[in-house]
Amino acid sequence: MDPVIIAGAGPVGLTLALALARQEVPCVLLDEGPGTDEPRPARTVVLHEDTAALVQRLSGVPLTRAGFRWAGWRSMRRRQVMREIAFDDTDPAPLHIAQHVLTGALRAALAREPLVRIAVDSRLDGVEQEASGVTARTRGPKGTWWRGSYLVGCDGPRSTVRKLQDIRFPGRTAVERHAVAALRTELPWQDQALLHRAPPWRTSGPSAGEITARPLPDGVWRVDWLLPPGKDLVTPELVVARIRETLAGWTGGSVPPYELVDTGVHTVHHRLARRWRVGRVFLAGDAAHLLGALGTQGLDEGLRDADNLAWKLALAWHHGPHEALLDSYQTERRAVVAARLRAADQALPLLRGGKGLRSVVPGSARGHDALLTDGHLGRGSLGAPGAYADSPLMPPRLEGEVPVETPPGWPVADVVVTAEDGSFVRLRDRLGRGALLVVLVAPGTGVWERRHWASAGIMPRLAAAVDSLPRPAELLVAESYPGAAAHTVLLVRPDGHLVTALSGVRPADLHAAAEAALGGAGRTAEEAEAGAGAGTH
Repeated sequence: MDPVIIAGAGPVGLTLALALARQEVPCVLLDEGPGTDEPRPARTVVLHEDTAALVQRLSGVPLTRAGFRWAGWRSMRRRQVMREIAFDDTDPAPLHIAQHVLTGALRAALAREPLVRIAVDSRLDGVEQEASGVTARTRGPKGTWWRGSYLVGCDGPRSTVRKLQDIRFPGRTAVERHAVAALRTELPWQDQALLHRAPPWRTSGPSAGEITARPLPDGVWRVDWLLPPGKDLVTPELVVARIRETLAGWTGGSVPPYELVDTGVHTVHHRLARRWRVGRVFLAGDAAHLLGALGTQGLDEGLRDADNLAWKLALAWHHGPHEALLDSYQTERRAVVAARLRAADQALPLLRGGKGLRSVVPGSARGHDALLTDGHLGRGSLGAPGAYADSPLMPPRLEGEVPVETPPGWPVADVVVTAEDGSFVRLRDRLGRGALLVVLVAPGTGVWERRHWASAGIMPRLAAAVDSLPRPAELLVAESYPGAAAHTVLLVRPDGHLVTALSGVRPADLHAAAEAALGGAGRTAEEAEAGAGAGTH
């Protein structure tokens, strides 16, 4: 079967290529550039817990060494500290990393991946599709025709794929603008990210704004200044003036020593593509959506697009197309991003519209601070990972279903589990392999070798039920899971979202839930017979 063609070699395209290769799907990655990324220290991204884990799992690179996890978060308004948050293992900090470092780690992993071919200096120029596949034409020094089974446009805000498929991209332009600088200096808040609203040295007008400072490795800070509405040119003189004014204000005196490493302007747009799928062509990342006001991170959603789409394309590639499963990509991901955009658009007038409710609602300053903190830290309606509770892949109410702390459709907690080889691993490390995960909650098993309990109690019956599922699944055992009683059985999608939790071994319910989660993409009679003969979990 022909490979999957991915147009665009940014973080989302690179991640999707790796995710497909890990599921034994060959890819052609069309990179319109030379195959390297220009170092830009002022162009950084913030990855929250789930997306950082996704990239680290795929790349094999311990990203904490390449980026920086903040020790804490501090927010201020004028001279008052509004909130301080200290991060720890139970409440991990986001990962702040330069984008070229992130893409470098992904490219290095792809260089070791035989199933991915990267075509550099290859700009997409045309797409044709028919029932059996897709043909893509590239231009440039290595222009040619490429044949693929599917094509995914990860080619950014000006997506050629989106335009060739005549997909509308409505929304708003320049919702926010920020001047950005990367500085090497010492600030009073060591290792803490800072959000400073209405700093006292800027006392009037829309330019009073807010400033964000986020630490990076090697004593570098990324500092962002919210700019007033308009299209005024951001000159080097303006940036230097803001730097000196801000550093003097934070240190309470003269400007401390600093080295200006890089500068830029970050403009935020809010747009959402009408369709994310046209036949065998899909959109992901900035080609499908643009968001990022109020501290939210658009790349997080792009990486979640890749995670959601990869296992569905892999199943279709290996076992034949299943329209309900492929359609669910748009249904699930577009709904999540649309909700995020609505939340930001509703909050913007309150936070950026002058006096508004601020002057009449008691405690509104703290409420606004909470909203902005949610955006920056990946929490609440502005920042938390989305759920697929209303997905067409969710099963109907099952007789044996029981509640746990994770509602159906939400990302599962990352607990320690025992794998089939007896090793102890994190649940998140077993994701992205294309298989469903079945997790038995069995207190006490962690202190015994697997051979002592793998054939005891309910395990043989559960293993038989797992063997009979519509597609191969991996059986794992956990000492505990938040809110789950002993002998609770969890069914988890390949992208880490909970399908259902059942009380005990219920083969019929487990089979029905798996069938629904796969969009009805059950095994053919031949596959079922082969799987039964192999005894595969």
